Amino acid sequence: MKQKRPVNLDLMSLKYPPMAIASILHRLSGIVLFLLSPALLYLLSLSLHSRTSFEHMKHLIAAPFNKFLLWVFAAALAYHLLAGIRHMIMDLGFAEGLPTGRRTALLVILLAIFAMIILGIWIW
Repeated sequence: MKQKRPVNLDLMSLKYPPMAIASILHRLSGIVLFLLSPALLYLLSLSLHSRTSFEHMKHLIAAPFNKFLLWVFAAALAYHLLAGIRHMIMDLGFAEGLPTGRRTALLVILLAIFAMIILGIWIW
């Protein structure tokens, strides 16, 4: 006996709990880190090669779009670090309940927003 059930495929109409939002953002920040790491490694190699290449690297970073990319990388790194620490604490057996999971997810998101603001001020 098959029942015809309504299917809602619109993901934007669903209300996600803070834990799901924190998890999705953790995965997205990992993807951003993976995609921007080669550019940061290139800048690192420029800065370590010679004095003239270091000056060239400073000139590259001075461009507004490159500053924005640097901020995106730093913000993703900050969020990924905070969410990773949260996951490690949960792996140790702490904060595994639903209420504490919700609070720690919100705490990570709020701390990351604060870190992103501080990083934006520092980079610009």
